[in-house]
Amino acid sequence: MKVGVPKESVAGERRVALVPEVVRKMAAKDFEVVVEPGAGEPAALLDSAYTDAGATVGDGAWTAEVVAKVAAPTSEEIAKLGRDSVLIGFLGPLTQPDTTRALADGGVTAFAMEAIPRISRAQSMDALSSQSNVAGYKSVLLASEHMGRFYPMLMTAAGTIPPAKVLVLGAGVAGLQAIATARRLGAQVSGYDVRSAVAEQVESLGAKFLALEAGKGAEGEGGYARELTDEEKAAQQSELTEAIKGFDVVITTALVPGRPAPRLIAAGAVEGMRPGSVIVDLAGESGGNCELTEPGQVVVKHDVTIVSPLNLAATMPEHASSLYARNVQSLLGVLVDDEGALHLDFDDEIVAGACITRDGEIVHEGARKATEAAPAGGDRS
Repeated sequence: MKVGVPKESVAGERRVALVPEVVRKMAAKDFEVVVEPGAGEPAALLDSAYTDAGATVGDGAWTAEVVAKVAAPTSEEIAKLGRDSVLIGFLGPLTQPDTTRALADGGVTAFAMEAIPRISRAQSMDALSSQSNVAGYKSVLLASEHMGRFYPMLMTAAGTIPPAKVLVLGAGVAGLQAIATARRLGAQVSGYDVRSAVAEQVESLGAKFLALEAGKGAEGEGGYARELTDEEKAAQQSELTEAIKGFDVVITTALVPGRPAPRLIAAGAVEGMRPGSVIVDLAGESGGNCELTEPGQVVVKHDVTIVSPLNLAATMPEHASSLYARNVQSLLGVLVDDEGALHLDFDDEIVAGACITRDGEIVHEGARKATEAAPAGGDRS
């Protein structure tokens, strides 16, 4: 089976869907991989590394049986896909309805990495988690760049510097990685999540769990938090406003799939923080967890620096690509038969769950609702 790896065209996207290490393993199983020239260069992966691994570098990536991408394709890229071709990537089924419509109209069988069911058998394919790990790690480093203080306690001849106090809001994959990284750097760390069940995970990393009454026990489906009621949101924001005053760094990671990010930090809370403090808001692409967040920007409000990076995993392209490529490789393993030929078994929970378009139709329920709710036009570059 032939797998194509085109060069990513979205501004700022430095990752690549397959890396030479994974290509070598796939070639050993008789996969034919075609890589568009320069596809790996933003991730410091040269064309020669792909040819050494057994790939072909040249034209033909878009006409392969399976096309593996990172970012959702543009309208021009969708036009390059043949009818009945298979596309794998982060396709935004809940947020990019025009892309979904175009893929269906083009007869493309599309598999969204973010739609892979969160079941034990699919853990090796969980690209949301692998990339969230990268973002959680990098968020702590970003905070250090903008904070004029040390993370660890330092004992010097001139006196002792106390450790920085870090609060991480949201204890999913990104949040837990942020907690672990801040702890490794010597900070005093607290974590908060409306899902009371994650308190043990936070504490296992050496952090304190910030216990608030608002929204306690708000577990939802698929391991995510459910959306809070308006009363719960108001109470949560009030409690957090008081709690965050004592922290030097606040990292926010709270998301609800397919909905705007929950508003956790009000403008008044920012005003109450100590001058020089830093907020890193990882939910900027969904509107932000902080009221004063400006997605994609670094701003200073009330002497507090608010950083809201977009597509943070792409800023660490080499390792982010390596992890993502392994996710894609695992998914490909369930899309082929024992002879290595493409065989889409839609009775398989993973295959059916990840598929968003097929035979000219939108088959993913969430994607279908998103397209029905949104007017056509405007979400593809």
